[in-house]
Amino acid sequence: MQSVPDASLDARYGRTSRNRRRDRRLLIAGAIAFAVVLVSWVVWAGLDGQRPSIEVAGTGHTLLNDERAVEVTWRLSVPAGNDTACVVQAFNDDFTVVGWKVVEIPASDRYTRTFTETVRVAQEANTGLVEHCWLT
Repeated sequence: MQSVPDASLDARYGRTSRNRRRDRRLLIAGAIAFAVVLVSWVVWAGLDGQRPSIEVAGTGHTLLNDERAVEVTWRLSVPAGNDTACVVQAFNDDFTVVGWKVVEIPASDRYTRTFTETVRVAQEANTGLVEHCWLT
């Protein structure tokens, strides 16, 4: 057996020093590209998470049967200076929406506020609540 590598076999199978340098450069370039993409994504995701958050919680409702309406009370927490809108809904015994209203809430310097809104209904309702809120 011959223990000395043959230069022609190395050249045939791509084991030359030139190919090793090329492979090393490609590997380094791939690692740099991956690092750039990873850092860009982390910065983008970090900056994207700075949006103000909204918290809404229903605190009660009152049935106004003589007026065919429901009075809904809720607590809204939103950072100061943000206009908000909320959907307030009334439901019947089958949890079918029988009345709804979009309420636009102006900006305030307070973080948490309590609101009460009357929603007129098409049929007799048994509950009312805030469906969701968003920044406007």
